[in-house]
Formats: sequence, structure tokens, C-alpha cells
Amino acid sequence: MSEPLQRVVRADKPLTLAGAPTGFLPWLAADLARAAHGGSKGGRAVVIVADEAAMRALVETVPLFAPEVDVLALPGWDCLPYDRASPALRVMAERLATLSALQPKQDKPQLLVATASAATQRMLTPFRVRQLTRRVAEGERIPREALVEQLNALGYQRADIVAEHGEYAVRGSLIDVFPAGQELALRLDFFGDEIDSVRRFDPADQRSTDKADAFTLMPASEALLDVDSIKRFRSRYREQFGATATQDPLYQALSEGRRMAGMEHWLPLLEERLETLFDHLGENDLVLRDAAADQALTSRREAVDDYYQNQAVTGR
Repeated sequence: MSEPLQRVVRADKPLTLAGAPTGFLPWLAADLARAAHGGSKGGRAVVIVADEAAMRALVETVPLFAPEVDVLALPGWDCLPYDRASPALRVMAERLATLSALQPKQDKPQLLVATASAATQRMLTPFRVRQLTRRVAEGERIPREALVEQLNALGYQRADIVAEHGEYAVRGSLIDVFPAGQELALRLDFFGDEIDSVRRFDPADQRSTDKADAFTLMPASEALLDVDSIKRFRSRYREQFGATATQDPLYQALSEGRRMAGMEHWLPLLEERLETLFDHLGENDLVLRDAAADQALTSRREAVDDYYQNQAVTGR
């Protein structure tokens, strides 16, 4: 490890790196990931950048010259608070796959690249992410109807044909599903209540590619509609808006377990508690904040404030 990297790893207070040339960040991020992992306690490097374009550029560049580094991406929601639109399924699937990948101890250098908005957004707790993640294997006995109910509760959306993360389809004895964190979709063939086989397939042509003995099923949405979440939402919504709130379409839909556009913005009423990205990190992780991230946060805060003022007249 070079002397400058040793200084960074051993620093007990924030450091400022000035005068870095354009294009230096990918090399620095990879070196920090290797240095953090090589420490006595093993950590990861975390880089906070301005926006998704900067995040994608870093995520795609680092593996070209540092293939041994496991690179994770954490985008922010592609919508503003108080919006009536939900985040895209692909965004939530990627966020949840990344949060799940942060849970176990890493056996190789790991780099997490997060946007400024993602780093400041409240999210599911590490315990909740682990609680909602389960292993599904060939030969497992589970009624198809029970699996469909679980997929609905986890935020998966039913479709005629599975095309993107967070979708599932039911066709006779087959259930197609595209879980978060998987490169290809999966086709589960049931024999009665038993999963007879699990095969990967490409959503582009719907053709099976190879067999998968098991896979990890994690939520497709950050807003879950299990029994406890619904009960919590109903109670807190009435506390906030009074007894007449029971007539609201949102209250009625979620009370019945039906998903509704924009419901993710009510996440604080659904979850017992929320935490930030930093609660998912370890004490030995190195955090690097790109200078452009500060301006991005200021701009986002102004946009959120403006949107709040515009929506305030509605009362909710």
C-alpha cells in the first residue's frame, strides 16, 4: 500500500484531496477499495457522487482496470418527495439488491457508488432487508398461490410477460419472476406444491438458458404490504389526518393490500423505523464525497422545497 493511501486509511479526521485531475476518480476509488479491504479489519470504499450519470460512469469504468473489485450502485429514486408517481421498478430493484449485498462480510475489495440523493434518503433498516430476503430452491414445497401472495406483498407486479426486474407472470404450472439482484429472469416449474425445476431465461426472447438450483428472493419495492405494515399504516394515517381519512383512496387501497401509484412516498407510515445509508455501513468503511455532490444536494433541497410548497394546498 502506498504512503498516501496509508495516510487516508489511518486518518482519524476528514481529509481533503485537492487538485485531482479530470478522470482520476475511478483510479482513486479502486485504490481506496483495495486499501480498505486490505486493512486489519476489512472495510469497503464508498463514493458519493452528484447524480446518476456520474454514478454510472464510475460503476462502468472501475471494472475495466480493477476487475477484482466488486462494484455496487445505489441510485436515488427517480421522483421527488410528495410526488404521485412511484419510483421505477428497476431503480428500487437495484437499490434493494445493493442493500442486500452490503449485509454479509465481503471476501474481496468492494466499492459502493451512491448518488447524493440516495445517501441522504431514509431507507429500510439492515434488519428489515435481511428479514425480507429468503432463499428459494428446487424441490422446495410451497403452494403456488402462497408464492404469488408473497410476490405481491414484496412489491412484484404481475404482467403477461416478464420483461424487467420486479415483474412476475403466471402461466399454468409455471411462474416467471425477475428478482432484484439477478441478471436473468427465472422460470419456476411446479409439480403440485413442489418447485420441480428452476431455469434462467432471457426476458428479451423468453428462451431458457440454463438451470438454477436456487436463488435469492428479495423485495422488488421498498414499500411492503405485509400484515404488520398495513396495520401500522392504517393507525398512523388516521393519527395524521383524522377519522375522515378512512375515505381517502390511498387509505382504502393500502388497507385492502392493493398497491397504488406514489405509495412509496408514505414509507415512514409503513415501516416501524427507517435508517440512512450510513447505518448499512461499517465503522471501517472509507467514505469519499465528490465535490460536485454538495451542489447536487443544494439543488435537490431547493427542488423538494418548491414541490412541497406547490403540494401543500392539497393537505396531503
